[in-house]
Amino acid sequence: MNNRILAEDLCLIMDGLTENERWTLSGKTVFITGFAGSLGFMLTQFLARYGQELGVKRVYALDNYVFGKPEWVQEIEKNPLFFVREGDVTFVDFSFAADADLIFHMASLASPVYYRLHPIETMDADVIGLRRLLDFYKERSIFNLLFYSTSEIYGDPDPCMVPTPESYWGHVNPVGPRACYDESKRYAETLCYNFHHQIGFPVTVLRPFNSFGPGLRTNDKRAPADFALNVLHNEPIVLYSDGRATRTFSYASDTTLASLKCALYAQYDIFNIGNDAEEMTVLELAKLYRSAGRSLFGYSGDILFREHTDRHYNTDNPQRRCPDLSKIRSILGYVPRVDTRVGVERYLQFLNNAEKWI
Repeated sequence: MNNRILAEDLCLIMDGLTENERWTLSGKTVFITGFAGSLGFMLTQFLARYGQELGVKRVYALDNYVFGKPEWVQEIEKNPLFFVREGDVTFVDFSFAADADLIFHMASLASPVYYRLHPIETMDADVIGLRRLLDFYKERSIFNLLFYSTSEIYGDPDPCMVPTPESYWGHVNPVGPRACYDESKRYAETLCYNFHHQIGFPVTVLRPFNSFGPGLRTNDKRAPADFALNVLHNEPIVLYSDGRATRTFSYASDTTLASLKCALYAQYDIFNIGNDAEEMTVLELAKLYRSAGRSLFGYSGDILFREHTDRHYNTDNPQRRCPDLSKIRSILGYVPRVDTRVGVERYLQFLNNAEKWI
């Protein structure tokens, strides 16, 4: 994909890898499930750009294209390093990727609007998909499986546990409209724990906090995507809440760099990844988009508050979300590089320069 913002982001990821991490990646055969999703985009583009230079042997990429097949996948299919397969992680035969030794399992529905519409499919991908991967590769000699969990496993945390460390057990409603995602990820983490401790399966778990940027589709229905689409259409930025809930936002290149570091660490552990420096309200994020849109494109829209057509849009919505990154800083030397305003500006520029926004 010929996009200046993306090229710069991929360079940032490459620069953030240590020499030892680059050496460790050399010779690996990679398997990415859910590669066409928001988190998979940047990792896939990175391997397409730098994989051969880093000595990656092969990349298997799997997705069921539940929301359509993105046009950028056509370029990946032409890349000789890649073998792209359409299929669902809950039933596809993994034999095509039998020689993979570094697996990134990110196949899931992560947008609250969509996983509430497809709760069973969400649980199946998070639990059955993971279990099938664990069973398939347990008899094979793999380097590591990186499981993409979520910050949502913390639920609505006690304010005294924000910033939230990995040791916090969470405060989650197990039967609410968000439970299909929250609880399936929690159960999946338990699967990882027991496969590691019972049979020594190599697995690392990461918990991303609100990643956004290139790869996040404008029809994703999460706030960073909704606000971007509002700005690009020069229409009002719409909030479907009172805007007082707080979040931190991790730019896609930072999320991908952290993911690679966790995968190459190749020891059982759980890591928060995200941005710990800028906890802001959703309204403050909207204002940031408005300001960035005005400076970049002469955006003239305002901020509006409306009721969402989904009556459960705000049910069990966490009031605060901010990671404690002490563990990943101390063990892996990871430090976020892109602050939220710069990330918003880069995301808007990426979308504006892309052939299509979705």
